[in-house]
Amino acid sequence: MTAPIATAIAPAIALVAHDARKDEMVAFARAHERRLSDFRLFATGTTGGRIREACPALDVTRLKSGPLGGDQQIGAMIAEGRLSGLIFFIDPLSPMPHDVDVKALTRLSVVYDIPMALNRATAELLIRADGFAPLSPVSSD
Repeated sequence: MTAPIATAIAPAIALVAHDARKDEMVAFARAHERRLSDFRLFATGTTGGRIREACPALDVTRLKSGPLGGDQQIGAMIAEGRLSGLIFFIDPLSPMPHDVDVKALTRLSVVYDIPMALNRATAELLIRADGFAPLSPVSSD
């Protein structure tokens, strides 16, 4: 009997953007379409739709809109260890009615120690440096 073949599962990244930052997220996705295709991508509703429109080759799983539960869906994925990173282009100058959800995502990213980019500069650094690759367990040898 032969051993089953192990299938590598691509790491997953969540993409979220406030309304005033959606164009910037789409531009980021276009600029890094080739690199992003190496990941399983999840996005809140409108952001995911905009990315799919601009980059039809990317396989983006759309979740609910952020204020309608999409932020919580991403939070659950972080807590379950299903995400390798979060790119969340926030708009700190506009009041957000679901600000509590935004803070929860930030808190979960820190608690579960996943890379998180809150602006394009950080996202650029992480995507170029392979900062979203899953970390290998540290050996005590």
